[in-house]
Amino acid sequence: MNERATFSAGAEARRAAAADRPGATPHHDALLRYLGAVTAASAQQAAQRTPVRAAEPKPAGESGGQQPQQPPAPGPPEVRDVMDVPAPSVPGQLRFPDIARVLNREQTGLVAVVDEEDRVMGVVSASDLLAKAAIAASGRRPALISRSRERRLHEKARGQTAETLMTSPAITVYPGTPVAEAAWLAALSRLKRMPVTDHEGRLVGVVHRDALLQALLRSDDQIRWEIESQILAADFPAARGDVTVAVRDGVVELGGRMAEADAKQLIVRIEDIDDVIDVRNRLAPA
Repeated sequence: MNERATFSAGAEARRAAAADRPGATPHHDALLRYLGAVTAASAQQAAQRTPVRAAEPKPAGESGGQQPQQPPAPGPPEVRDVMDVPAPSVPGQLRFPDIARVLNREQTGLVAVVDEEDRVMGVVSASDLLAKAAIAASGRRPALISRSRERRLHEKARGQTAETLMTSPAITVYPGTPVAEAAWLAALSRLKRMPVTDHEGRLVGVVHRDALLQALLRSDDQIRWEIESQILAADFPAARGDVTVAVRDGVVELGGRMAEADAKQLIVRIEDIDDVIDVRNRLAPA
């Protein structure tokens, strides 16, 4: 199965979703591209993990020229390619007001809590501090019969240090984790950022959800280059000078002139490109 066929299901899902979104916003478009990118990257990784049988050796005396070999395809991006270094952290003994100052200084909503050997014990977030401050200010107490989440929140809010306020265990990833897997984990966990640790649990960086998304998405310029260089130039060379291609936020707009039959084939080819949200046909018949 070739790469285009591998991604066809994801492309079809994106086209169906795009056709059913009359009032879609840029946020919706970005979400569609995110889901399509994660699906496509996961499918590509699965295909790359499929074992390939080694070619059988030719019998002695059989002649044959050397077959040209294609260079190996680049591997999927990894967390190490998009993580931020160094990552902010706090010791377990740091008290509540000082944690708030660290979050403010680092302009972040979450920091890792580490032990003396820099191993991640958990994470403390602005939400944790906000809950503690709100409960302390209101004097509110949980009812005898209360939802378990609310009771846990009150219990944690009694803490005074990072170690007693943190959420543990922390959800972390390794530098070598594929970006697609990290993005899927971030989506499932509803996390905007995750600590990155080595295999001993020591903090080495932090990866943000936006960085994962950008690593999975091709830019509009890359999409336009693929259409012009890989599709128009290769399969429709006669029409290449008569067709204009514009891409904005994953939406492709075609202008100029082209034979109707060729235009239909071109649109199908473009719709199969990963990260394409929609194709707007402004082509006039040649």
